Amino acid sequence: MKKNLYPYIAFMVLISTALACAFSIGSPQPSGDEVATVVASTMQALTPVSGGGGVAAFTSVPVGSLPHPLYFLNDDGVGVSQVFRLGTDGRTLTQVTFEPAAVESYDVSQTDGSVIYVSNNQLLMIKADGSGRRVLADGGPVDPDNLYAEGINNPVFSPDGQTIAYAHKGLILYALSTGAANKVLEKLGTDPISGGLGPRVLYVPQKYSPDGTKILITVAIPNSDGISSGIYNVITNTLTLPSGGDGARLCCGEQAWTSDSSALYVGIPFVGMFASGLWRVDAATGNLTTLLPTEAGGGNFNLANQPYLAPDGQLYFFFASQPAPDGFIDNNAPLQIVRSAPDGVTDRTVLRPETFESVNRALWAPDASFVIVTKLPADRSVYDGGAVELYYTDATKSVIPLLPFGRQLKWGP
Repeated sequence: MKKNLYPYIAFMVLISTALACAFSIGSPQPSGDEVATVVASTMQALTPVSGGGGVAAFTSVPVGSLPHPLYFLNDDGVGVSQVFRLGTDGRTLTQVTFEPAAVESYDVSQTDGSVIYVSNNQLLMIKADGSGRRVLADGGPVDPDNLYAEGINNPVFSPDGQTIAYAHKGLILYALSTGAANKVLEKLGTDPISGGLGPRVLYVPQKYSPDGTKILITVAIPNSDGISSGIYNVITNTLTLPSGGDGARLCCGEQAWTSDSSALYVGIPFVGMFASGLWRVDAATGNLTTLLPTEAGGGNFNLANQPYLAPDGQLYFFFASQPAPDGFIDNNAPLQIVRSAPDGVTDRTVLRPETFESVNRALWAPDASFVIVTKLPADRSVYDGGAVELYYTDATKSVIPLLPFGRQLKWGP
């Protein structure tokens, strides 16, 4: 099959989030008392750089529509990427960070609402109210064109909020109690893809398992198609790469832990550079079980995205079966929200009539009663983020527009 470079480009943007962001100068960092609620009258267009228009929530959102605060990245009034928070009322919008340089990636502690984030190649942390800003790590000057390979990126909180995993020339675990930074995977010389003989490998954390014993990471060789997912075991200090699953190589799709941390669900919604389909990954062994194979029969291909095994025991995901006459399908394919048994097949039911093209982020409600999505704009002016909308899995309920633009959606505590 032909290789389609778009999924790779989109994936690299998703995990680095801001390779092309230029550092711009804004106002000084305010104190906690100066962190203010943003009340902008001009809504930002579907582009990450506003002309000073600021950020706004749609005022027609029903009060009490969110189970937790919704965090996201967007530009402030002078075009610098910052962390924002939308309250549980679906209307109150607060700017959380006030950095002079773009915030590139971030995470939110589920224990106390603290925020960790990367700006100007520094790892920073603030309390939930925006106070107490401190620098945890400083990566120093770095070539902006090599920021992903050499810079600090993608910090992730452990479930107990005591450890931060982040990438900086390897995988680093930072203990908040002691301030000790332990590099557990080295960038050089530990390449599992080429046995240590190939080019340097990057290890980028994505998600802790719910029990905190494992970390889903991206294993990537820059400037190549050597990209996969891996599971780092915090207890045994070992890295496991998925195997099996009809030779599938997992990357570039959304992965979701099961609540008991025993497995991951992975869906890939495009064909070309990687095989599409849906898999279950055993977290202890890395063994892949194919739930939906790439080929659906009759010249069609199974496309799956954003899987979530909900507390009701059902699997929710975006799905379609589409032909690929020229050998590839990009992520424009129209998918629909479905629900099935955990095998992805039994009792699979389409939940809503809408089709979703170019969904690049989806955040499920904890009980799967709805999903919040961001969709790429039609002109592809950005590869990450878009209009933020809420879709109930009950089709009798109307769609709720939340934000004109957002990216890197995360729940707060």
